[in-house]
Amino acid sequence: MGSTSLGRRLVACLLNVSEARRKDLVETVAKAALYDPKGLRREGTTVLNIFNDHDYNRSVITIVSAIDSIREVVLSACEKACTLIDMRSHRGVHPCLGAVDLIPIYPLGEDVLPQDCAREARAVAESLTERVQGTSVFLFGWADSPLRRGLAQRRKEMNWFKKNPDLNQIKPDLGPAPERQYGLTGVGASPYVMNCNVTIDSQDIELGRSIASAIRESAQGGIPGVQVLALPHEGAVEIACNVESVKGEPPSQEWPVFDIGGQPYCHAPASVITARVSELAAAKGAGTKGTAIVGFTPRECRGLAELALSRDIGEFWREQRRIRM
Repeated sequence: MGSTSLGRRLVACLLNVSEARRKDLVETVAKAALYDPKGLRREGTTVLNIFNDHDYNRSVITIVSAIDSIREVVLSACEKACTLIDMRSHRGVHPCLGAVDLIPIYPLGEDVLPQDCAREARAVAESLTERVQGTSVFLFGWADSPLRRGLAQRRKEMNWFKKNPDLNQIKPDLGPAPERQYGLTGVGASPYVMNCNVTIDSQDIELGRSIASAIRESAQGGIPGVQVLALPHEGAVEIACNVESVKGEPPSQEWPVFDIGGQPYCHAPASVITARVSELAAAKGAGTKGTAIVGFTPRECRGLAELALSRDIGEFWREQRRIRM
């Protein structure tokens, strides 16, 4: 990623909340990251994007701030979400366990190290369970010391993928046994994870699952760093991919590369994922309808954050289409 003094200490949090059908509510959560309880703007913080999905009833809020201030920024948004979202009335096709379902912290700047992100993620987890009584947390990635288990593994251990898990059987890392109102929140830190969703022109969920099984990282010939779900979505099937950044040199020149703590990382580009899904769908007589990136690539996130902060734009999600055109 390019380097400016403004960007060297930046981190991103792609906050996942279990609400999308009340967009004003989600914006209220986003604004809680930007403004303190007195309504004063927090310096050096921007919300780049709010992605809402009606079918999933899930939103992703892209928050960027300096590593030194990300803790309070994220906690304020989480506290607001917990007052507004009640899991007892939540309905959506995407798996989830918590009103605040996921709090991942990713390094964007060269001066931010994995241990910095891990420290802040653990602090967010501890403070959330203290400030919002009844909330529960599991840790993943760099914050899950010393095991550093990945998000997919931890979700399996927490029964996140089950339709109606028994909360009494879940043992969180912090907080009490999960309560139905707040559920369970995943908090962690890792290299940047991009979300890339490819829609196949079919309603056959089994076809979608076969494609997901073929492209996920754990499959023979799978795409490195890719974790996948096949979900019904807007009358079709969406191949929903978490695209994790992987350490090491890229397998081809298509793969974008960046550094964390002087170590090279890369991630599968959307074009590679789309091509593979299209190939597998075509083999079964189905086409694809399109690809959507939820938020940004790591490079885009860093660049847009620097742009937003240099212009002192907090609510960048309102401005981005005009600015980027």
